[in-house]
Parts: sequence; C-alpha cells; structure tokens
Amino acid sequence: MSYVVLARKYRPKSFDQMVGQEHVVRALTNALEQNRLHHAYLFTGTRGIGKTTVSRILAKSLNCTGADGQGGVTAHPCGVCQACTEIDADRYIDYIELDAASNRSIDEIRDLIERAAYKPGVGRFKVFMIDEAHQLTKDAFNALLKTLEEPPDYLKFVLATTDPEKMLPTVLSRCLQFNLRPMAPETVQAYLAQVLPAEGVGFDEGSLRLVSRAARGSMRDALSLTDQAIAYGGGRLDEAVVRAMLGSVDRSHARTLVDALARRDGAAVLAAVDALRGLGLSASGTLEEMATLLQQMAVEQAVPGALDPHDADAADAVRLAAVLPPDETQLLYSIVLHGRGELALMSDEYGALTMVLLRLLAFPPAGGAPRPAPAPRAAPLRAPAPAAATLAVPLPTAPPAAPRAAMQPAPAPEPVPAPAPVPVPAPAAVRAAEPEPPAAIVAVAAVAPPSAAPTAPTALGDRWQALVQRLAAQGSIVALVRELAWQAGLTAVDDTATPQRWCLLVERETLRSPALRDKLAAAMSAELGAAVDLQIEAGSADDTPAKRDAVERTRRQAAAEQLIRSDPVVLALMDQFKTARIVPGSIKPV
Repeated sequence: MSYVVLARKYRPKSFDQMVGQEHVVRALTNALEQNRLHHAYLFTGTRGIGKTTVSRILAKSLNCTGADGQGGVTAHPCGVCQACTEIDADRYIDYIELDAASNRSIDEIRDLIERAAYKPGVGRFKVFMIDEAHQLTKDAFNALLKTLEEPPDYLKFVLATTDPEKMLPTVLSRCLQFNLRPMAPETVQAYLAQVLPAEGVGFDEGSLRLVSRAARGSMRDALSLTDQAIAYGGGRLDEAVVRAMLGSVDRSHARTLVDALARRDGAAVLAAVDALRGLGLSASGTLEEMATLLQQMAVEQAVPGALDPHDADAADAVRLAAVLPPDETQLLYSIVLHGRGELALMSDEYGALTMVLLRLLAFPPAGGAPRPAPAPRAAPLRAPAPAAATLAVPLPTAPPAAPRAAMQPAPAPEPVPAPAPVPVPAPAAVRAAEPEPPAAIVAVAAVAPPSAAPTAPTALGDRWQALVQRLAAQGSIVALVRELAWQAGLTAVDDTATPQRWCLLVERETLRSPALRDKLAAAMSAELGAAVDLQIEAGSADDTPAKRDAVERTRRQAAAEQLIRSDPVVLALMDQFKTARIVPGSIKPV
C-alpha cells in the first residue's frame, strides 16, 4: 500500500477530532443538534486551518445514515455509512467541490446552477462547496446570487476563501460566516506530540517547537513540515537537524544581539553580524528570531511570570527583560519588524542587517543617566555663499563665575573692533561668510564654567545621590534597577534600626514593582554592609538624581551660551558680519 502523507492521514473526520477551532465546532454542532440549518455557509481564514475539512464534516453530518442505516442529521457522523465513507474518499455524488481558482468563469457557475435543479441522488442534501470563492468573476457571482439567496430545500452552499475582502457584499450578506483562526504554536506542538508517537517517530521538544512556529498557524503546513523533517532526519526529529532543514537562526544569536544592543556595545553587534555572515545564516531569519525573543521579553516586563516555565527559550527572555528597559524593548521590536522589509533593498543583506540593528544606538538610552560626552569638536559656521573667511581663536580658559540666574542668556556687551583675521591654533573654530549672503550662523563648542546649581537640594537628596552614583559606578545596578534609583527621591532613613529602613518616593508605576525593589535593596545592602528594608511609595519626588542631572545639564548649557555670547572674538565677528547670529542649540558644553 502506498504511503499516505500525514496531512491526509490525520485530516479530521468528525467535529470531535477538530483542533484549534472550538468556536466554529460549537456553533455548527449546536445548529445540527437543534436542526437550525442555514442554506449557505462561508468559511474564511488562512491556508491549511480546516476550511475544506469543516465543509466535508458538515456534508457528512447532513447525509449520515448511521451504522444501521436508520440515522438522521447529526453532529456526530458515524464514519462507516455510505455517505461518510464516500465523502471521505471524495466520490460522493451529492457532494460537489468546485475549485474557483481554476473554474472561475460564468460558464462553470451556470453548469453548477443547472445541476442544482435536480434532487439528491442518494443523500438527503446536495452540498456545493466552492473553494477560493473570492476568485470567481463578478459575472459568475451575479449569476449565483439568486440561487444562493433562495436555494431548494435540499441544497446547501458552502463557500471557502482566504480573502473575504474580495467577496461581493451581496454574497456575504447571504451567507452565515465563520472565521477560522490560525492555530497557536502551542496547539500545533501539542497535536504533533500526539501524532509522532502514533507514527513511531522519535523527537525532542526543541524540534517540535521549531516546526510549530514555522507552520505559522497552519496545521496542514505543520504536518507537511513534519513529513519533510522525518525524511530529512532519517526517521527522527532532532532540534539541530530540523533547524538546519528550516534554515532557522539559533536563539543564541538573537540573544547575543539583544544583549549587545542592551549594553549599547556597537563593536559586539558588528562581531555578531560577522559571525552570522560566516555561518551563512539568514539575516531575515535573525530578525524574525529577535522579534520572537523581544515579544517574550515585553510579556515578561508587563506581566512578570507570565511566560511558560517549561519553554526552554523563556529563560533568555526573563533574563534580558531585566536588562533592556520596556520602552527600548518596544522600540527595538518595531525596528526589527520594519527592518525585515529593508533587507531586500540592499545587495548585501548583512550590511542592511547591520544598519537595522545599529538604528537603536542612534536613540538616547532610556532614563536620564549621563553618558560620556564625545571629544570636543568645533562646529563650523555654514553659509550659502561659496567664498568664506576662516578665523581661529582661543576661547578664555578661566571665565568668571556664572550668576544665579544663568538660565537666561545675558545681553551681549557693546561690540569691540574686530581683529585682523589671522589663523592661530585654537580648540574651536568659527567660519563666517562674506556680508553678501542674507544670513550667517555662528556655532561653536565651549567649556562651561563651574557654578552652583539653580535648585534646592536636600540633605537626604545629597545622601541618596552619592549612594546611587557609587552603585552605578560599580555596576551594582543596571537597566531598570538603575532607572528606579535614578528616578527615586529619598524621603526618610533610619540607619539605627535593624534592618535599616529606607523610604523612597517613585512616580512611575512600572518602576515600583517588588522585583526591582528587591534587587535595589540587595545592591544597597551589599554597599552599606547592613541589611536594608526598602519601602517604595507612589508620588512625585522633588529631589531625585535624575532631576539634579537635568538641572545641572541646563545650568552648564546656559553657562556655555553665556560664555559664547560674551566672548570678544564672537562679538567682533557678529559686528563685522551684520547678518550673523548665534544658534543656541549648536553650543555644546564640554
């Protein structure tokens, strides 16, 4: 006897055997048991999820006569009577399947309508099943409308389509519509775990997980891939063999890339991409595996403990969820998804992959934690005129202390005579255009002078700031734990108690989770050498390390702008070139 492929061998023959479509099975079962039968049904959904199978089971339910030949319409066809066996074998004369992908013209529909005029030959009902019904021509649809709306009592229509949007509204309104849903990977995996032992095929969990994900919700595709994997693996399914067959990227590569991006380590990202190139692994597959990992990370961040603990891949997601902040997780997920469409736009897909991954590094890190400033560079003045004169001068190294109200730019002093434009070595350069252009821009980098912050620090804030800076410098707190400490304000401390009691005020709800609190308390205990009982309350704190950092950056920016506005050389240039102006955003404190 010839081999029967798994997709055909394990095609459900009754509603009881259907997997993953409980909502459709329940509705049809109730309709059959209560004899509330519609004259036209429309089954929609992607490929391989059971549209044709449901149609055949419905036809058997309508025409089953039972094992003794005395049965009637039933929700549980016997499977042994003439109607059941012949419908399964696709030779029942009162069940007609029409493939609209190749029989879509009005002539085929007219022939179908003529056949509808005759009563069933052997069964109770004639059932006309039109597959891929959306491919019928408009004329064919119009010819079918009258019969579809008022068919004879013995006639039932079943339409199936993967694209209901292309169906005419007049057809949709005449049908009872059921949407068959793609099956979850867990559902597919559980079903394959039942099929393979029945076939005497060995397997491991990792191989089933790969096949169920590759099926993309289609049970038929899952069974076809399983057939292919059995042949590829010589009668057994192993994760490494199935991964090689599918060309899937190992989770370890996705984990390495996400970890490198979380650390904002561009060199590690480039090294990981080079490793993928050396192994010949798919760039698109890499992004797909990263998207799966990031989705699991987002679930863990939103609902800690929600991931399946039996899933071998869940451990990576749980660990990385604590390293990458939730907002950056969402951003990277969006970058990865949209990046898959960009790979084909470049001849070197690994070069395109590199650009997609480095895109995250172009955004500032989550939170206000300061990052090392780049080396100071002069920002040139750009003018539309081709001719330009260049003047290089040193800036003052010991400027006067900025006043308390340094946040507001001071008025420029009276201009002084411009010195001769002689180039001399300097840490900053100013390029000025000839007076003819309509506008010119002066943009330079300056060293901000030290001065007192415009703020109201507290003693508790000083203590908390010092502790947080020590913990961050040592690497004791990272990611969300560091963000919690950075955004928190210290409201009370009792270091005479055992354990010490520390009270923090935190505004962001996502940072007030018990898990983050416990990690921060553990880091504090290790630093202070004593047990810490950390309490976190909801509220907006006035004195936090993040707000202090923001105030300091604002102060340094204002001081730098003031320094430039009062510099004699800059003032001379602005006097010489009347249309020149200073762009505050181009001034960066060093």
